[in-house]
Amino acid sequence: MSKGVHRFAVFVACATFFLIIAGANVTSHDAGLATSDWPLSNGQVFPKMVGNLFWEHGHRMVATAVGMLTIVLAFYLQFREPRTWVKRLGWAALGAVVAQGLLGGLTVKLNLPLIVSATHATLAQLFFLITVSLAVFTSKRWIESEPLEMVEGPPVRALCVFSLAMILTQLVLGATLRHSATWDQDLPTPLLVAHICGAVVVTLVLSTTIASVVLRFRSETYLTRPAAIAACLLVVQLGLGLAAYMTRRTSPNDPQPLTPMVAVTVAHVACGALVFAATIVLTLRVFRMVRAKQAEYRLAHA
Repeated sequence: MSKGVHRFAVFVACATFFLIIAGANVTSHDAGLATSDWPLSNGQVFPKMVGNLFWEHGHRMVATAVGMLTIVLAFYLQFREPRTWVKRLGWAALGAVVAQGLLGGLTVKLNLPLIVSATHATLAQLFFLITVSLAVFTSKRWIESEPLEMVEGPPVRALCVFSLAMILTQLVLGATLRHSATWDQDLPTPLLVAHICGAVVVTLVLSTTIASVVLRFRSETYLTRPAAIAACLLVVQLGLGLAAYMTRRTSPNDPQPLTPMVAVTVAHVACGALVFAATIVLTLRVFRMVRAKQAEYRLAHA
């Protein structure tokens, strides 16, 4: 195992998170069509970064940087990582970031159709999932972790997977909702209701998962730490969601997207991605530490 590989994987995951923030700024500033060109902006590689072009072209520059980092990571894993499946995941990350870039260009060329924009945002979260997973898989603790004793109770692995699926669904709903109307328009009521209901479901499911992990493995910080982080982020995310809705309600009276609305909505997107990341880490760690012991348990009672 190489410490350098792990550190670089963590760096790429952090860069991907920054890319999600950059994309959220484009949507919040209503800057998706600041230029109709792609991959150039107004026919230039480095146009003047003024007005909404700052956000749109800045997003492209960050995306290009993340793409380059992903290429380096894929080759880094190829030469320094002994596990074949991790190498393949590195290539999957590269394929995902290429597809993401092409979808971004298609979004501009087709004038921001909802289906393409929502797919672009969804793939961004899936790419984030891959980069966070690579950071976990290349860590020293992952390789050296020991299986835990079986504890009777709810199927914690299934709860983790269900939580992850519900969060991803909620992120997709949120992306669709954000791209369905400009800043000065009312959000579609069916999508808004679905997103609110999704928040309730995620809160219930993730809270149950966190409680199960903490109660069953309270002495194992490798599991309880991401669970506690996810719990704190969930509380913050719910508050940001309410704040985003309230600031959005006042936006039609503003001459343009103003700082309060932009800041709160971008923070809401960013915190949602962090909740997703914490749950990814929790899920992978639970599978790593519980799976082996369960296999031993089945063999012993066969």
